[in-house]
Amino acid sequence: MKYLSLRTSQFLFIISFLFIVTSSFAQQNHGKIKGQITTSDGQPAGDVNIILKNSKYGTFTNDDGSFEINRVKANAYTLQISFAGYETSEQEVIVEENKTATVNLQLKVSNKELQEVVISGRKSLLSKKTETVARMPLKNLENPQVYNVIHKELFQEQVAIDITTAMRNAPGVVPLNYPSGGFALIFRGFTVGINARNGMETLSGRSSVGIANIERIEILKGPSGTLFGSSASSFGGVVNLVTKKPFETTATEVGYTAGSYGTHQLTADVNTPLTKDKKVLFRLNVGVNKAKSFLDYGYSNTLSFTPSLTFKATDKLTFNIDAELYNAKSTKPLYPGASATSGITNPEDIKLDYKKSLVHDDADAKSTSSKAFVQSDYQISENWKSTTLFSYVSENVEYSYQVLPTWTSPTTATIRATLFGPISSNYTNIQENINGEFKTGILSHKIVAGVNYRNYSDTFSSTPTPTAPFRTIDVTTNFIPVRKKDIDAVLLAPVIRAGRDENTYSAYASYVFGISDRLFLMESLRFDRFERKQSGTVAGYNQTSLSPKLGLVFQVVKDQVSLFGNYMNGFQNIAPVNQPDGSQFVPDPLYANQWESGIKAELFNKKLSTTVSYYEITNDNALIRQADLVYQQDGRQVSKGVEFEFLANPVPGLDITAGYAYNDNRIERTSDANKAIEGNKTADAPEHVINFWASYKLQNKLKGLGAGVGANYVDESYMSTANTFYIPSYTICSATVFYEQPTWRVGVKVDNLTNEKYWSTWAAPQAPTTILGSLTFKF
Repeated sequence: MKYLSLRTSQFLFIISFLFIVTSSFAQQNHGKIKGQITTSDGQPAGDVNIILKNSKYGTFTNDDGSFEINRVKANAYTLQISFAGYETSEQEVIVEENKTATVNLQLKVSNKELQEVVISGRKSLLSKKTETVARMPLKNLENPQVYNVIHKELFQEQVAIDITTAMRNAPGVVPLNYPSGGFALIFRGFTVGINARNGMETLSGRSSVGIANIERIEILKGPSGTLFGSSASSFGGVVNLVTKKPFETTATEVGYTAGSYGTHQLTADVNTPLTKDKKVLFRLNVGVNKAKSFLDYGYSNTLSFTPSLTFKATDKLTFNIDAELYNAKSTKPLYPGASATSGITNPEDIKLDYKKSLVHDDADAKSTSSKAFVQSDYQISENWKSTTLFSYVSENVEYSYQVLPTWTSPTTATIRATLFGPISSNYTNIQENINGEFKTGILSHKIVAGVNYRNYSDTFSSTPTPTAPFRTIDVTTNFIPVRKKDIDAVLLAPVIRAGRDENTYSAYASYVFGISDRLFLMESLRFDRFERKQSGTVAGYNQTSLSPKLGLVFQVVKDQVSLFGNYMNGFQNIAPVNQPDGSQFVPDPLYANQWESGIKAELFNKKLSTTVSYYEITNDNALIRQADLVYQQDGRQVSKGVEFEFLANPVPGLDITAGYAYNDNRIERTSDANKAIEGNKTADAPEHVINFWASYKLQNKLKGLGAGVGANYVDESYMSTANTFYIPSYTICSATVFYEQPTWRVGVKVDNLTNEKYWSTWAAPQAPTTILGSLTFKF
């Protein structure tokens, strides 16, 4: 590993060099087209797809509506901008060698309509346009926070049938499937749940996440408690899913994917206006997925049903209502362990056949989640808007069998098991945001102020985990896997924990001050009041937190290169804990503070987007349980590292997504009783993570035919701060070939081309070479 950073830097430098050389070459001995696109109300039309008919040329407009198409052969062309359901805009243009043709067009849609339409053709994978990340319309080059955006077009191209594949496209991000059934990510040395949906709290603690209804995935880097609170964010950041919205025309898309290990997935996306005046719009996404495991036992069946409705009550008032029903029934990964005398240091030491399971199909789990979201947008005036949001999230586990093998030698495991469920977790959120912007002379001001009320309640039932194993398995024999009836026979009486009832009252504000058109200062603050009511014999408690955020951005080259720095804060409310002497210890809220600086660039008419940053996240009051089981809040944990993101579209049809992340997360200080782990790396924190994907689609002959290749590298990581058991590093390579036409698409994808054996963060073996084929029809 000691040469990995050097090799990675060289690799990314070569990509950058080739991009610049290719782009430079593209400027020679050809003409150029540039111009401005505006909407019918005179506003800039940003992120609009522009093509030259019957050619390979195309681009996207900048936020100010400007565009530029380089390396255009001398000829007469038709410049075309088409929207689903709207009149196509066209203009003839003549390109002469070594000259620039200027074209200005006004669309027959308003700025508001432009934000709602679906643009025909491929969306720019480089676009970072979002109002959710900063809770205000703030450009990437004006925002002092690092964030990544993964568009649905990218993970559809990769024939992604689950959230795991999609998430690997962001720098430093490692997927994590919990044995309990939930899904999360690891980045910047911390575990981050998928806890935000369109900016509101959601949940994936014990149920997975479907991707049929996802428009894009936004990954905010660093502690983000100031704007998102402690429930939606972790010290690593926030993951926000932006869902598909209804639009004004009738359209249907149906897809079917099948492949290795009995995989079958059927998706349907149906959109239609419900009224002639198109004031009421409806969209429905459905996904059905059935798959067997590559192991001899194991399966996963999921169903997602996500209807959404848009009601344009007036020109100023719009309601968006959507729901999500998600059912999952599947076997779960195991909770593995190894005794100190086993001689096992990593999963490769275990002699179990890689494709063999210790547990039968019938020891499975069943869960459901139900979510409802309502958003109303009211345009108070031209520059001021009110957004009111309501969400209700319910996650329910009917039952979940959990098997805990402990390896006493490379060939022998003792088996314990438990049963979780029924479990119910319920969240209600009400939020109000006021957004506004104004100018005073040369100074600009952007403001968001909000309040949030959150209620959480739950019920929890499980059987205690037996201390003694009920079975020993020798993997050198033809053993029978553990079955549900074996577990049922040894289960202890279930314990029903008293339900929790929590309320959180929050107020926050963020202010971006533009000192000039290049220098921006961000100041943000959140106040949180957390109240937990008494639960059974457990006393209630209250906690108050203040979370600040500061940021500075200077555009060295206006709208192209920015230097930035930030101070960000995250916090977690920690429940009181019982000490061995019977006393109760009430910890302070757990805080993490990040300092970060770096550079962002959007160059070559937004055909290159890159971010490089260095960060340091410090938690000075970590809660540590000592060897005598006494809790003390005196630990210090420091996570620091470097991140690099590279997105490019050097020539029409070619897209590159690449990233590299280095992270060093350690326990720097502990109490005297925990000196043994001082200096150790924290759990689930690989040092080096690399992602790469490149695809090319032919632009002339056989237009629509394309191929893509990619690779992901994840460094080794430890399963605990003891640093005794580690997960080996791995590299997985993938490739795809596809043919896309306006009304249909077919593709074939091969994952894990080298058939590498590798394990997840929780030591679960992952699939060998997998082949998937997909077919999609659009009506």
